[in-house]
Amino acid sequence: MSALTVESLNLHHGLLHAARDISLSVATGEVVAIVGANGAGKTTLLRAIAGAHRPSSGTIRFDGKDITDVPAHRRVGMGIALVPEGRRLFQQMSVEENLQLGRMSGRAGPWTVDKVIETFPNLEARRRARAGTLSGGEQQATAIGRALMSNPSLLLLDEVSLGLSPIAVDRVYQSLDGLMRSGVTIVLVEQDLSRAMRVASRVICVLEGRVVLEGPTATLQRERVTEAYFGLDHHQRVSA
Repeated sequence: MSALTVESLNLHHGLLHAARDISLSVATGEVVAIVGANGAGKTTLLRAIAGAHRPSSGTIRFDGKDITDVPAHRRVGMGIALVPEGRRLFQQMSVEENLQLGRMSGRAGPWTVDKVIETFPNLEARRRARAGTLSGGEQQATAIGRALMSNPSLLLLDEVSLGLSPIAVDRVYQSLDGLMRSGVTIVLVEQDLSRAMRVASRVICVLEGRVVLEGPTATLQRERVTEAYFGLDHHQRVSA
């Protein structure tokens, strides 16, 4: 069953056509990576799925329901959570206070502050520290934890590794490993192609607002994805 279906989606930033007739489907429990160079439209697509960017045309369905016109806060209550690029924490609030904010628009479920800290143990000693004093990796863990506090069934992760040291990225992804095997549907935007192909079961490559390549990571060759990533693949919407 498809948890998420996007059909012929067009997205604009003023006159800029950020996403062009994008269609994709994500199965329940699947981990899908959306890859592409800067400006490909990846973040705008995730924001549209979360309800933070209004489509010019097209349809977004979640668990079979048309949510194209559903506002963002109601989508959170339906089970969609976005971890935005840049994390966007409340800098003067503590880790614990930022996590509690995730509860406000969410739904009932198993995620608590203690469970988040169990998942991201590097936050244990920092749970009462202000978010503005955290390292980049600790901030990213807090941002993901805040999203989990809404008890999502669809988690949207935008640029998990952006601005982090390799060690911090490894730590965040190690903490996410159990979550990725737990049955939560995950769509992640990741510029680190090697990382994306290691953690996702399927890759969707976007170029200049269009899907140009998609397929299971087990059957896609790295060279082919790299060519599509940089626009060197002359095939359009090739499925492996």
